Amino acid sequence: MIPVVTRAYTTACVLTTAAVQLEIITPFQLYFNPDLILRNYQVWRLITNFLFFGPVGFNFLFNMIFLYRYCRMLEEGSFRGRTADFVFMFLFGGLLMTIFGTFVSLVFLGQAFTIMLVYVWSRRNPNVRMNFFGLLNFQAPFLPWVLMGFSLLLGNSIIVDLLGIAVGHVYFFLEDVFPNQPGGGRWLKTPSIIKMLFDTPEEDANYNPLPEERPGGFAWGEGQRLGG
Repeated sequence: MIPVVTRAYTTACVLTTAAVQLEIITPFQLYFNPDLILRNYQVWRLITNFLFFGPVGFNFLFNMIFLYRYCRMLEEGSFRGRTADFVFMFLFGGLLMTIFGTFVSLVFLGQAFTIMLVYVWSRRNPNVRMNFFGLLNFQAPFLPWVLMGFSLLLGNSIIVDLLGIAVGHVYFFLEDVFPNQPGGGRWLKTPSIIKMLFDTPEEDANYNPLPEERPGGFAWGEGQRLGG
C-alpha cells in the first residue's frame, strides 16, 4: 500500500494535470503570483503551484516518476512511523521555496520540490551506487546534480533545480547535521498539532516497505548499496 503522504501528493499532481488537459482549469489559475495572493486573496496558489508540472509529456512523466519514487522511499525509510515529521518537512520546504521563489520569479515550484526530496534522500543514503540511463555510475549524493545537468541538456532553466537543492540542503543541515555538531541543537521541531493530526499507531512489524537499495527502479535511476 502506498503511504498516505506520497499517495495524497502524487494523486493531487495527476488530478491537477488531468484537469488542465481537459480544460476544466488553466495554468493561469494555478501559478504562483504574490500580488494575486495578497491583493485578491487567491491563497490556493500557494498550493497549486506545487501541483502542476506542465502538459502530459516526457518532462511530466519524468518528474512524476522521480516524485513518486523518492517521496515514497523517504516516507517508508527515514520517515517511517513519522508521518507528522514528513508533513512538517513538506511545509518547511514549501514555505522556504515560496519565499525564495518570490525573488527569482518562478511561477511553478513542483519540480524544485521533487529535487528537494531527491536531495534529502540522497544525502541520507550516501553509499548507494546510482546508474543513470545506463551511462553514468555515481554515488547517490551526486544524483541531484546529475538531474540538474539533465535539465540543462533538455533546455530547461537550472534555477528550479538549484532552488530544490538549496532548500533540501537547508533542511538536511538543520535536521541531520547541525544537531550533531558541538554546541548544536535541533531547530526544526514538528508542532504538536501536526503530530496530533498525522501521527498514527505503530505499523505492522511484518510490513515490507519499498526497498531503498533500488532507488530508481528504472534505467535512469537504478542503484545498489555498497557492499550489497
